[in-house]
Amino acid sequence: MQSQDVAPRPAAAASPEPFVDVEQAEAALVEHYPRLVRLAYLVLPPSLGRNRRVLTAHALTQRALPRGRASTPVIPAQSTGRDGDPGYAFVRLQVLRSALEAGLPLTFKARPKRSQLPPLLPQVWGLRLFPRSGGADELALDQQLSALSAPARAAYVLRGLERLPDGDVRRVLAAAGVEEPDLMLEEADTVAAQYALLDSPEFDPCSLQARPTDLMRRRQHMKAALAAVAAVAVCGALLGLPGDGWGPDGAAAPPYAQNPAAQAALDPAQVIRVPATAWQAASRNDFSVWPARGDLTEDTALLRRALAVWARPGETVQVSATPGTPSGGPSGPAQLLYAGSVDNARVVILYDGLRIARYAEPKDGTQGAALDFARVDGASSAEAGAVVLGRADGNVRYLTAPWVKKAAERDLMKPSSGAMDLDLKDGITAPLAGPSQQNGSCTSWNVLQLTDQGGTRLLSDLGELVPARLTTGRPGETREASGAAALRTWAPYACSLSAMRSAGVRTVNAWAYAQQSLPDASGTAQWLCTRAETWRGGGTRVLAQFRTPGGAYGAVAAKAENVPACGPRDPNVLAGVLWKSGDGSWYLLAAGSKDTASISATGAVKGSAQGNLLAVRTKEGTQAGLKGTLDSGRSIDALR
Repeated sequence: MQSQDVAPRPAAAASPEPFVDVEQAEAALVEHYPRLVRLAYLVLPPSLGRNRRVLTAHALTQRALPRGRASTPVIPAQSTGRDGDPGYAFVRLQVLRSALEAGLPLTFKARPKRSQLPPLLPQVWGLRLFPRSGGADELALDQQLSALSAPARAAYVLRGLERLPDGDVRRVLAAAGVEEPDLMLEEADTVAAQYALLDSPEFDPCSLQARPTDLMRRRQHMKAALAAVAAVAVCGALLGLPGDGWGPDGAAAPPYAQNPAAQAALDPAQVIRVPATAWQAASRNDFSVWPARGDLTEDTALLRRALAVWARPGETVQVSATPGTPSGGPSGPAQLLYAGSVDNARVVILYDGLRIARYAEPKDGTQGAALDFARVDGASSAEAGAVVLGRADGNVRYLTAPWVKKAAERDLMKPSSGAMDLDLKDGITAPLAGPSQQNGSCTSWNVLQLTDQGGTRLLSDLGELVPARLTTGRPGETREASGAAALRTWAPYACSLSAMRSAGVRTVNAWAYAQQSLPDASGTAQWLCTRAETWRGGGTRVLAQFRTPGGAYGAVAAKAENVPACGPRDPNVLAGVLWKSGDGSWYLLAAGSKDTASISATGAVKGSAQGNLLAVRTKEGTQAGLKGTLDSGRSIDALR
């Protein structure tokens, strides 16, 4: 398959092989370091785990410099900056060769190569480093690449990341020591050519997230080390003591006694199972009255693995947690909510009174297991309505509460289109399309609509285990966003939910707090604030948005974090925007909530108005501030 991005080149056999010295190779390595590390990361076996893959990729790339002068064949590179550069060709070949060697299994017959051993440097103590998570497409591609052999994976990456034609891929693989490059290219063909995804942050080991290692286990190891040192010192002293040494233990427990609560937390037989009808007699409905469901609730081995990974996740386990959610093991026996098969995985969902923990492993083994946490303490029946069972191919499947009678899928951007019913079997929904990934445009935002004895409500997937509840109305007087008027309020602002992703969001409220007649008599604009409350209390996010008549979307005029504005503690809000009229004139427009007595502009714009609306003529690009005064006399600042 000939790449369209690389022009044919004359054969290099007629010219002598160029030589590469350390300076030339170092210049190429420094200039193209991020691409070379990404190449190594993609070729390294996923079985290493993301943390070790990151560190190994950096180590292999940094060891790619020649010791002196070295020769290398001229192999076409991808872009102008690398064309004809023998330094880059040499370093790339060294990185590829060492990455392929790193995937070879260790045997007693041969001496291990340096690349097969864990890197001495770089090392990061006390932290796990891994690339930022991508979308469902990137995850699917990573799983498909992990099924390929290392040379086939290298062929796919050279095609997609380096944009090399097949002839040059064969030569690079052969130079790296691959015996049958043609077979490797054929194997690479079994994965669809999604080369653009290789540039995703999912595969960028230079843009990293950091999480602590198992803090409890680390502390235990430190205590054990200190105890061992103390024991050696004491035993040495006791060698000189006569008699029985320590004497009677009195009321002390036997040596090496185990913590009963910790042991019970790891025992599948101790897992709490709530009766199916417990929620009907409970004083409040939340996750604590969910029954255990799924076809594998009696699979003791699966439950034991899930509990053990929760307490001691290995290096290859992908662990994620919403902000403010502890990821340590359970303090006692957890409640089983689900254990069963979901698509191509076995899934276990547990609850410990504070957190939901979701363990997932492939059906054909435990390699690639994942552990996700979400904080859910104090959940109401509306907020404990559903948990994400799994995501695949951009679709989401939920496990719903036992009190849910009906589930449906609705496009939040199309309030008049109605909802599409979803099959609900044993509390599990049929797959529904996840919300837009916001790749430059937003044309739909699918949400989950649930109906129970308390009414109908909407929940939006924001990339976490528990979907966020959507409401509307003045803070302190909010209502579910499922009514016709509420749907019309949310429709132009649905895409703003993308700003709330992965923040541990509990609820998002949309409140149309003001309407303003435009100065050019072109109609009435709407001001709206959306406020995302989190499960941890802090980390709230507030957006003030402005929409002109006929506008399909609202524009973000201001945003803030960890402020009381637009919330139950302080339902007041003030925001402004520079607006261009149809005749080309510029205005500073501002609006406050109904309790605003006056607004004044400061800075480069001077003007004031009584009431909660302000319109002052100005120039493009003018910097201005806003001050407001409430009916009570208290002053407020504008969101920024």
